[in-house]
Parts: sequence; C-alpha cells; structure tokens
Amino acid sequence: MLVGYIIWKDAGSVLRAVYRDRVARGFGIGVTILTAIFFTTVTGYLTFLPQEGTGIPHETTITVQSVSYQLVMWPTLEVYLPHIPLFTAASPGVIIVVAMLSVLIGLNAMLIARHWRIEEQAGMTETTAGSAAVIGSCTCGCCGPLVAKIAVLAAGPSIAAPVYWVFVDTASPLGALFIVASTVLFVGTLIYSVKTARRPDQDQSTSIRPAD
Repeated sequence: MLVGYIIWKDAGSVLRAVYRDRVARGFGIGVTILTAIFFTTVTGYLTFLPQEGTGIPHETTITVQSVSYQLVMWPTLEVYLPHIPLFTAASPGVIIVVAMLSVLIGLNAMLIARHWRIEEQAGMTETTAGSAAVIGSCTCGCCGPLVAKIAVLAAGPSIAAPVYWVFVDTASPLGALFIVASTVLFVGTLIYSVKTARRPDQDQSTSIRPAD
C-alpha cells in the first residue's frame, strides 16, 4: 500500500498520460508479464521439466501446504502435472511480491518506451542517458537471482550455496532484504524518471506528454 501511495502521489499524473500511448502501454504490459514469469521460474514457483527424484509423484497432484516465503508462513497451493511436465505453486506472499516487482519494472519500461517514441518523433538520439539508467537499475534488480541460478549450475550446489541462499532461497532473511532493496530501487528509478520529465529547463520536445 505504501508503494502504491508513493507512486500515485509522485508519478500518478504522468503515468496516466503515458498509459494513453498504445505502444508504450503494450510494451509495459509485455515486460510486466515476462518479468512475472522470470521471477516465478527463478525462485522455483513455476518449473518446467522438474528434476526426477525421491518424492516426485507420477500422477497429477494438487495440495495445499504451509510454506515459508520471505520469513512468513503462507498457505501455498501446489500443482504438479507430470504429463506436461509442470510444477507450479502460489501463495498470497508470492503473488504480492511478484506482482509488485513486475508492475514496477513494467511501469519503468512503459516510461522508457514513451521516451523513445518522443525522441524518435523529434528526431533526437542523444538523450539516452536517462533510459540507460532506468534499464540498468531494473537489470540490477533482476540479475541477482539469475546469477545465483547460473552459479548453482556451474559450480554445484555446495560451492554456490551462499549465493543461492542470499538471492533465491525464499526462507533467507537476506533474500527478504534483497526484495526490499529491489523495491526501493525500482520505485526510486520510477520517481526519478518522472521528475526528470517534469524539469522546467528540459527541452519541451522531450518531456512526457499525452499520447498523440
């Protein structure tokens, strides 16, 4: 709720104007969906071709269990479909965190797309520093879990265990800190982009305005 209030208060008017741009809106929605899939797969809550082993059922299984996610025990719906094969799990905590991070990245992407369209219409190519900063911050927030997964595959579970524990293990206190830091980073980047667009000394042709 706090994140939503900050965005509504500091960036609501600009985001509503940008949302009317069909291309920017579609780009933001697409990035949001892809980011949600990325976060759920990298944390194991959506898995294709799950590893065979002890405890893996050979028939369709739907259960509800209490699972720790970000230091809180949540009732979690787990579904395993061996014929696809596919494993997925969902809990209120997973939905809240994944939705929040994905929407924040999607909003940043929507602003980037609008900036690019305005620059293209104005024939400008030199004002790319702001977009690069936004892309860099969003990449930074996503790269931790991905690097941890790659480290586990390359170095083995025992060597890469500390990295996995920090970025991927949902029961880790440092994992919760990473989520908080990523949220602050994404919100800060979004507000920065909006403030930059509102600078009075900025060229009028490159400021965010309603869609054509």
